[in-house]
Amino acid sequence: MFFGKKPDKIITRQAALAGRANPMPVPDTHFVLGIALKGPFEPTWQTIFFAMGCFWGAERVFWHLDGVRVTAVGYQGGFTPNPTYEEVCSGKTGHTEAVMVVFDPLIISLNKLLKIFWEQHDPTQGMAQGNDVGTQSRSAIYTSCQPQEKPVATSAQLFCAELCKSNKGAITTQIAPATEFYYAESYHQQYLAKNPDGYCGIRGTGVTCPILND
Repeated sequence: MFFGKKPDKIITRQAALAGRANPMPVPDTHFVLGIALKGPFEPTWQTIFFAMGCFWGAERVFWHLDGVRVTAVGYQGGFTPNPTYEEVCSGKTGHTEAVMVVFDPLIISLNKLLKIFWEQHDPTQGMAQGNDVGTQSRSAIYTSCQPQEKPVATSAQLFCAELCKSNKGAITTQIAPATEFYYAESYHQQYLAKNPDGYCGIRGTGVTCPILND
């Protein structure tokens, strides 16, 4: 029931699955970084959410970076509370597979994270990323505060111009304020650290995002 034809439009709130009250249990700490997966986080740290297709490989892109304090995979941008992976993949929750990135802006800038985001996947594919097809695989950035909005928009404009120069097509990335982030099931968290030979669908376009002013 979950892996038939994938929808190419995000479901409406009225048509979304009902979900459940209880959140998914997750490990207490990050498997690689050793920090509490759900916080509390330092007040000077910031959070942003990136969706780049399958969240296993996307999470690994960010946990290696100096200044990134915590990463977690989950479901963002949809309607169903506390969805399961199968429900998200059905297209009936409105969510995309996302990575929560908690970072220290005194060590790594938002612009650096945005440059990596744009270069490490193909943001022109609509409701897909490579072989991963469906609304759960859409490209997206979800901001957690108003000051993040302008640099995110600027980065999209800069990279879109570079993609057009390379005849790669227009950006289809959804950019919006973050709604509630629902942590994915325990086995998804830091999956490629636990399973180094596991599936990773991350593929860039080969186009460089211009260096941004911090």
